[in-house]
Amino acid sequence: MKKYTHLEKCLGYQFTNKNLIIEALTHKSFKKAYNNERLEFLGDAVLNLIVGEFLYNKFPNSHEGDLSKIRASLVNEKGFTKLANAIELGEYIYLSEAEERNNGRTKASILSDAFEAIMGAIYLEAGLLVLKPIVLDLLLKNYDNINLDELFSDYKTALQEITQAKFGAIPVYKLENATGPDHLKVFELSLWIGDKLYATASGNSKKLAQQAAAKIVLKQLQGE
Repeated sequence: MKKYTHLEKCLGYQFTNKNLIIEALTHKSFKKAYNNERLEFLGDAVLNLIVGEFLYNKFPNSHEGDLSKIRASLVNEKGFTKLANAIELGEYIYLSEAEERNNGRTKASILSDAFEAIMGAIYLEAGLLVLKPIVLDLLLKNYDNINLDELFSDYKTALQEITQAKFGAIPVYKLENATGPDHLKVFELSLWIGDKLYATASGNSKKLAQQAAAKIVLKQLQGE
């Protein structure tokens, strides 16, 4: 296991209270009187705030619903694991021998929780103004393109695979309506498979509306 001083250099932040970073890196399996769960709780709340403010400023014309979706696509276990791997966080976590043998250093749940805990620890010691540039720097370095179209799950591809196997056909998306001014356009699309209408959905771009419709039909078909 690497010394956490390397992690501090990677983050560009040096803890004054070394007990804080040790607590943030301590998994509950390590059987100490402390672990990183409380700091994880705090980090989750602060990361939601920082990412929320970033998206609010980056997309001034986007609706609350779209901002919530894109935040959810970043602030989750998968997103935090991506950032944890970028700083090799798994190399620094204190784990039990059993968890070590069980590949705990590469588990998404452990990495994600430790990332939240580290961010919570920095916030607790230094505050929001110090933590925010650290978080945003990690985001911008590890996501090529943060935008409303690219970060959502690709429901269209998943649906197409199912409809080809089930019906021997691919979904067809038809534009039904477009309303609002150019900077706040809302597109309504219908999704057809063969001659049957399966769903309608709307979004601030055609791609988002297509993904929304595909998600609805995907859930329908998977539930059958």
